[in-house]
Amino acid sequence: MNAPFFCEILSGNRDVRHRQRVDSLPIRIGRAYDNEVILDDPHISAHHAVVERGDDGGMVIRNADSRNGILHKRRRHTELPIDGSTVFKLGHVSLRVRCSDFQVADEIRDTTLHNWEGWPPALAGLSLIVCVAGLGSWFDTTEKFEAAPFLMAIVAAVCLGMVWCGMWAFTNRLFGGNVRLGRHLFILGCGYTALEIWNLLSSAVAYGLSWEQFTRYGSHGAIALFAVMVFFHLRNIKPGHKRSFMVASIMVALLCSGVKLMVNYRFNGILADELVMYERFPPLLRLSPDKPVTRLINDGAKLKAVVDRERDKTVAGDESDSDDQD
Repeated sequence: MNAPFFCEILSGNRDVRHRQRVDSLPIRIGRAYDNEVILDDPHISAHHAVVERGDDGGMVIRNADSRNGILHKRRRHTELPIDGSTVFKLGHVSLRVRCSDFQVADEIRDTTLHNWEGWPPALAGLSLIVCVAGLGSWFDTTEKFEAAPFLMAIVAAVCLGMVWCGMWAFTNRLFGGNVRLGRHLFILGCGYTALEIWNLLSSAVAYGLSWEQFTRYGSHGAIALFAVMVFFHLRNIKPGHKRSFMVASIMVALLCSGVKLMVNYRFNGILADELVMYERFPPLLRLSPDKPVTRLINDGAKLKAVVDRERDKTVAGDESDSDDQD
C-alpha cells in the first residue's frame, strides 16, 4: 500500500465523478475546509471520518464526530476496514479510496469502428430507407403509376426516420458522449429493410404453402426484428453493456407480443392478427396442392353446425331470462 492515495467520489452506477489525490495518510473527510477531502453534503459533519493505516497495515476508515457514521452494505459502522474495491457512503456520497499500486483491470478491446462514422453510414442508411420505401410504395400500387404518392411515401419515411434517429442521437450524446447520427441512421435502414423483407417473405410463404400462421402471427416476427434494432441502437450508446441490453430487448419484445395478443383477443375474439389470409400473389408462387371442393363444403357444414349451436344457446338463454322476469 504505497502513497499517494486517491479518494474517488462515485456516481450511482459506480462511475468516478471526481478523483482527489492525497499524498499521505491520514485522510480527513468532511465539510470543513481543513480536511484533505471536502464534501458538500448537508448529511456530512464538519469532520466526518478519517482514513488511517490499520494495525494489519491496511486501510481503515473511522468515524470522527459524525452522528450519521459510515454506511456500508446498508449498515452503519463506526470503523470499517477498506481496500481499493470497498465502496462506502458518508451521508449521501459514495466514495472509494485507492493507493497508487492498486491493480486495475486489463484494457477492454476497442471494437469501435472508427472508420464507420459521419457521412458514410448516414448515406448508407438513408439510401436503404429511400429504396425500401420506394419499392414498398411501388409494390402496393395496383393502379396507374403516379409520381406524387411515390415521392410522398419516400419523404414520409425519411422524415420519420430522421425523427427516430434524432432521438437516439440525442440519447447517445447525453449518455455516450457522442452523437453518432450516421450510425443510428444505418441501424434504422438495416432494420427497416429487414422488416420489409420479413413481411414479404412471410406473406409469400403463407400464400405458396398455405401456412397461414406466417400471416396470422407475422407481427410477432416484426416485433422481434424491432427489438433487435433497438438492441443495436443501445449498443451504439454503451458498447460495454451487451448482456443487459440483450435482456432488456428480449423483455421489450415479449411485452409487446403479449400486448398484441391481448389486443387481438379483446377486439377480434382471437389471438391471431387476422381471421383469414388476405395476401395474394401470382399463381406461379402457389406450391400447395389445391383443396377439393368437397372439403370446402364439409368445412362450411362444420362451421354452420358450430354457429347453430351457439345461436341455440343464445336463444335459450334469452328465453330463460324472460321467464325469470315473469
